[in-house]
Amino acid sequence: MSGELFSRRLPGIDFGPLLRQSREADARTVAAILARGRARDLTEFAALLSPAADERLEDLCRLSQAVTRRHFGKTIRMFAPLYLSNECVNICKYCGFSRHNAIPRITLPVERVVEETRLLAERGFRSLLLVAGEHPKYVSNGYVEEVVRRVLPFMPSVALELGPLETQEYLPLVRAGCEALVVYQETYHEPTYKDLHTAGPKKHYHWRMDTPERAYQAGFRRLGIGALFGLYDWEYEALALAAHSLHLTRTCWKAQITLSLPRMRPAAGEFQPRYVLPDRAMVRLLCALRLLLPHAGLVLSTREPPAFRDGLFTLGITHASAGSSTEPGGYTSFDPEAWKPTRAQEGEQFHIADERPPEVVAAAIRRLGYEPVWKDFDQSLVLSEN
Repeated sequence: MSGELFSRRLPGIDFGPLLRQSREADARTVAAILARGRARDLTEFAALLSPAADERLEDLCRLSQAVTRRHFGKTIRMFAPLYLSNECVNICKYCGFSRHNAIPRITLPVERVVEETRLLAERGFRSLLLVAGEHPKYVSNGYVEEVVRRVLPFMPSVALELGPLETQEYLPLVRAGCEALVVYQETYHEPTYKDLHTAGPKKHYHWRMDTPERAYQAGFRRLGIGALFGLYDWEYEALALAAHSLHLTRTCWKAQITLSLPRMRPAAGEFQPRYVLPDRAMVRLLCALRLLLPHAGLVLSTREPPAFRDGLFTLGITHASAGSSTEPGGYTSFDPEAWKPTRAQEGEQFHIADERPPEVVAAAIRRLGYEPVWKDFDQSLVLSEN
């Protein structure tokens, strides 16, 4: 890794002209970008977010689809999140896991994690995202490292979404077999970030922002970032996320960069989204990211409803979750036939919108002419080097 950290670069970006471009770009500017087939910088990316680009939405979608097929083929990598714990030391006003919310607190024993992993493997998954609230005990006692080693026989690809750590703390997790780390900045707007994160280590804005670069130094092969849309102005978040992605492609060039665009969903607590990312604007954002970052992975979660997900799959998506539970231990409460919860999941982080079983989502992808890929990575690629 070379160059300064993104947290030091971000203050030097003048968002004023970029935001004006995202709202006022003219049809001629958009047409020139579409004719070229690529957004060359943040200014051109901003133009593709504009109302003028919305007038050319079909052309934008066709171009994004073509660029994605050129680099990824007609495939979508399937994965499942598995929540290890909802215990958390942070207070985040919008999060269901925030320590001030009165939800049942659960941390799964390792054997229960293995049981849940087996259930997911039986549905076809070979790629797992391990998720937990932010609590120091997970790392200090070797819990996560043991979990990784125990699930690898069933899941060749294991990614982590945990509280930010130092590079040295990531090293044992990479040696255990993890290939990816996911961390969302939530909001790139610093005043909003400070207002929403009032206690706990997550309140440190810059520390969180530089997590992908610390993870890269530890040897993770894939780095996932994203913003949670609904916390601040969507055009600003989109521009900052794009800038962060461009930075990581230059400084962490050996890793694949993936981006996620989650929109807020109902969760414990009374927080309501302050801003809205409309459906058509989300389509523009997805396609604009593809034209700016043709090699980046674009992730689609079950936060979005079925019909909208099916419409997005062919426009630039490369990774998709399906049949998800956001409660620790949630999968063992599912009806194995219908793949639906048999009880209320009171400890969930948020309620998903696409509740279709994995095989139903896979069938929908096939009907679109794409192939759901359950495995495209083998643990031996990591373990042989460690």
